[in-house]
Amino acid sequence: MDEALAWTARAAIAELITRYAALNDLGDWEALAALYTEDGRMSRPTAPDEFISGRAAILAAFRSRPRRASRHIVANVLVTPEDDARARASSQILLFTGTAAADGGLPLLSAAPPLIGSYADTLVKSAQGWRFTERRGSLEFRTSV
Repeated sequence: MDEALAWTARAAIAELITRYAALNDLGDWEALAALYTEDGRMSRPTAPDEFISGRAAILAAFRSRPRRASRHIVANVLVTPEDDARARASSQILLFTGTAAADGGLPLLSAAPPLIGSYADTLVKSAQGWRFTERRGSLEFRTSV
């Protein structure tokens, strides 16, 4: 892969990772699930060894979650292109959660500390652009002793 294509891939994948966080916060589960390949799989940072496999199952898992107010902050995105159509990436996340306000105003921030985690991603380039074949989440810190 030449250097220009590698940088283009890095930028597109970094945007994909950021888009994933934004769609998660918006609760747009259909658009979020569409960021995976049909046979893609994911694990949440709170359950890194429990994979959910297949785009339809990922969509169902997100739809089954109770609604919450959340903001994912993504940082330290590192992308390693393997060739023109495959790449790996890693990133860190900071997750703030809260309860939606009954009056539609600002949500109430949870008293629990934010979660600090990371993702290890495997990606492929498809006709729709870069897509996740695997997202493995993990936590970096415990929230209590």
